[in-house]
Amino acid sequence: MAPPHRTPPGGISDRRFQTAGPTRRSLLAGVAALGALGAAGCSRVATASDVKGGDLLERLRAQGVARLGIAGEIPFGYIDRNGELTGEAPELAKVIFKRLGVDRVQPVPTEFGSLIPGLASQQFDVVAAGMYINPDRCQQVIFSDPDYQMLDAFIVRKGNPLGLRDYKDVVEKKAKFATGTGYAEIAYAVEAGIKESDILIVPDQVAGLNAVEAGRVDVFAGTALTVREVVKKSAKTEATEAFQPLVDGEPHTDGGGFAFRPNETNLRDAFNVELHKLKKSGELLRILKPFGFTEDEMTDLTAKELCGG
Repeated sequence: MAPPHRTPPGGISDRRFQTAGPTRRSLLAGVAALGALGAAGCSRVATASDVKGGDLLERLRAQGVARLGIAGEIPFGYIDRNGELTGEAPELAKVIFKRLGVDRVQPVPTEFGSLIPGLASQQFDVVAAGMYINPDRCQQVIFSDPDYQMLDAFIVRKGNPLGLRDYKDVVEKKAKFATGTGYAEIAYAVEAGIKESDILIVPDQVAGLNAVEAGRVDVFAGTALTVREVVKKSAKTEATEAFQPLVDGEPHTDGGGFAFRPNETNLRDAFNVELHKLKKSGELLRILKPFGFTEDEMTDLTAKELCGG
């Protein structure tokens, strides 16, 4: 993928989200206790070695556990109502690390915007939060190849009375527009000509759904998966068809993956080997399907393409 992906206003935070259910605040409150419990029994991960490509995989095998940085975001990585770690990224990580000889994974919850700093300061071993791969982040971490790709979609009122199908329509119809805190959709909207000062920023897609239902905005922008899932329980709204936003004037498809510290190429490469086996066998889709992913979200994109290399 040639066109670079700019980081949205607000820094490294992306458009992470949750489906209808517990709020992000309540999820983080729940995982905080679990994280504190884990911290009591295990100190921060070991300092990186001087081994070429890193020796983290060997150390994780010896410890028998890999620490996953998560952001309490449904469906990407969260603690469910039973107190169990789940989500597309943790479930995939469980399978891959098991194949790599690491028996279990342990969640380390944090805010989405703190994932890369937390990884750099060795609070956890890998970011498992469905993080979008883009050139700015690729300057800070190394990524696995993406395990999914994602397009955008809108939440609109039933029947889509304004005929809003992409960001250009929002501009032309002068529609009231909303998206989530730190979402990449902010940058996409601004590129299309929507004034940033005119964008209503809400905490997540549930708040966006409520804003559309209440008539405070005409449209909420999120990923196709997010939008598809959140409108299922709404009688007043619907999801539009997925579409590609424009980045530097070119159609763009996002992809999400796992982030590793730059010196840990051995672990990243071993992780990629197992990821590609899962893609080839079709098992990847079976792992991600319970979280709303479909064949449309499967991808052959590479981290190198999404990094702009």
